[in-house]
Parts: sequence; structure tokens; C-alpha cells
Amino acid sequence: MILQVFLPFAAAYYLSFLFRTINATVAGSLTAEFGLDAGDLGLLTSVYYLTFAAAQIPIGILLDRYGPGLIQSTVMVAAALGAAIFAGSDNFWLLLGGRALIGLGVAASLTAGLKALVLWFPSERVPLLNGLTIMLGGLGALTATLPAEFLLVSMGWRTLFELLAIVTAVCALIIYLVVPKVPAAKSSVTGGSTAHGLKMVYADPRFWRLAPLSATCIGTAWALQGLWAAPWLSDVEGLDRSGLLWHLLIMAIALSLGGLLWGIAVGRARRRGVGPRPLLALVATMFIAAQLALILRLPLPSYVPWIILAAVGAGTVLSYAILAEYFPKELAGRANAALNVFHIGGAFVVQYMTGLVVQFWVPSGGHYPEIAYQTAFALNVALQVAAGTWFALPSAPTRRGRSPMRECGK
Repeated sequence: MILQVFLPFAAAYYLSFLFRTINATVAGSLTAEFGLDAGDLGLLTSVYYLTFAAAQIPIGILLDRYGPGLIQSTVMVAAALGAAIFAGSDNFWLLLGGRALIGLGVAASLTAGLKALVLWFPSERVPLLNGLTIMLGGLGALTATLPAEFLLVSMGWRTLFELLAIVTAVCALIIYLVVPKVPAAKSSVTGGSTAHGLKMVYADPRFWRLAPLSATCIGTAWALQGLWAAPWLSDVEGLDRSGLLWHLLIMAIALSLGGLLWGIAVGRARRRGVGPRPLLALVATMFIAAQLALILRLPLPSYVPWIILAAVGAGTVLSYAILAEYFPKELAGRANAALNVFHIGGAFVVQYMTGLVVQFWVPSGGHYPEIAYQTAFALNVALQVAAGTWFALPSAPTRRGRSPMRECGK
């Protein structure tokens, strides 16, 4: 099962993270060649999240109906095609179309992997395996730093994306060939129960307590690491190219280790009778504190807040562990996809809107002023504080003591 299930899906998630975070490395080359401003750059990189989010609900339904192997291998073909179009683009709109296809093509990478773990591994091992999946996926973010820079210098960004297109197509083929079919006993029901299952997820008030906090924190972490960390480090911290890439490398390591750390933390907390909700609240508090340290320019080594921000990007381990307590495994694909809509949608909004806010200021010598980034980051923090307050409010008791778990069993 490790060779047939865990590693193939972890490889797909690795590629997803690589595509997501490589923008910070290639942004300079794209800006120079196509004359992009901050708004263009924000739209180009964030359209990945837009198509990714739009595909989540259909993909969640298809995962529960047809199984993760078939769906993952099919949609990854779009990512390979998108990378090929991106590599051959000669104008902004082709770049945008290629990037949108990449987002669509990797839209199943995490949810398919999570669904596969639920289907083929014991439930007590799933949180740790989720953490390991996030950790290995985080290596994609690591690859997008110094290794990608080496390839960028040696072969150019176009050849780099041609190579990514080939690797993505090979990964799709491997998943199609080696992942076992879903056992009939574990297959999910179809038809009217599909819509009913999705309605159950969105009708659960506990989901709506979780989604805003998870989306504002994790979405912001992805948006900052995927794009805006690099301009901040260059324009505000005044780092050269080498210093910037070392920061991105350390952040990628923090993201990767964060997935493992949160997975272990969930398991140990459960053995002590503590659920994942308090852990998510603690991580969100750390995240807000790290952003405030950046905004207020506290006298800390620049690595410290950015390491915390990057590690929070792996906080999906905590969010999905909370969902696993709310819904049965038959709804795992739809429940995870429903929450992922908020994660990815949040990342799209933050990444794009940050660019719109920053460009209100006029750059000097090719660098935007410190206040531009501080203002954009402060708006994000305000949303996180509001979401955290909503998350912390006491929940109303469920009607007649019923839970979605019981309703699903009817």
C-alpha cells in the first residue's frame, strides 16, 4: 500500500506544491520578459487558485463515486498540458491560460491523496500519514527554491516548464497504472445521496465555524509563500537574490516539517484526550503573531516570522483531522473538497488583492515601499482575527442531539 497508494499520491501533491510556489522563483524572469506590474503578477499567479477552487466540489463528488486513482490520473493531464502551454507562451494571456490549466490539473492532488489514505489505511494511522503527505508535498516548495533557480539559470524558465510538463504526465500515467481500484465494499453511493451528502457537509454549523479560520490562515500562508514573501524580502528587507532564495528554501523546509509536526501533534493530543480544535486555535494565534511581527518590524531575525508563516501552510493536517471527527469516511472526499474550496479561494483572494493593494503605491527603483506591504498584510490579519473570534465562540447544540454522523447512518 505504501508503494501503490501512499507514494504515488504524495508525488502528485509534491508536484502541486512545486507548481504553487515556483512563482516566487520565476516571477523576476516573467516580469522582465512580459513587463508585468504587481497587479498582473498577482492575477497570473493567483489564477491557479481560482481554477483549483472551482474544481474542488465536482472533484470531491467524483472522488467519492469513482475513486481517487482514476480521478487523479485524469485531471493531471490538464496540468501537463497547462505547463506545456505556459512554456510556449508569447503573451500574458497565454501565460494566464496555461497557469489556469495547471491549477485545474492539480486540483485533486491533496483531496485524492486524503481520500486514498482513508480508504486503504487504518483510521488510527491516517493523521500521521496525512502529515507525511503534507511533509513530502512541502518538498515541492523546497524544490521551487534553489534547485529551481539552478535550472532556471542553466536552461531558462521555458525549458523548466517543459520539463515539468513531462514529469507531470509521467506521474499521471503511474497513478493510473499502479493505484488499485476501490473495493466494492468501500465504494460510495451515488445518485441522490451524492447531493444529500454534500448538503450535509455544508449544512453542518460546525463546518462554518471551522472554514473561515482555516481559510484565512492557511490561504494567507500559501499566498505569501507562493508569491509575496519574495517581494517583501527584496523590497522591505533589501535582500539580494541569494539571500532571498535562502529564505525561501528555509521556508520550504519549515512547511515540509510542519506537516509532519502537526500530524504527530494530532496523534499525541488524541491519546491525551485532546482534539485537534485547540491545536488549530494555537497555530492560528502563532500565525497572527508572526504577521504582526513583520508588519510592526519587530527586531527579530527575518527567518523567524517567515518560518512560522510557512509552517502554518501545513495546517491543513489539523483542519482535515477536525473534519474527520465531524463526518464519516463515506463523505471524506466531499468534506475535504468543501473545505479546500475555502483554502484555495482564500489563497486566490489574498494573492490577487495583495497585488492590487501594493500597486496603490508608486515603486521607486523597481521596489515598492514598506508601507504598501504593511497595509496589505494588515488587512489579512484583520480578517484572521475576525475568523478566530468566530471560531472561538461557543457552538449551539445540535438539533435533538443529532449529528451528521448519525444522519448519514440512516
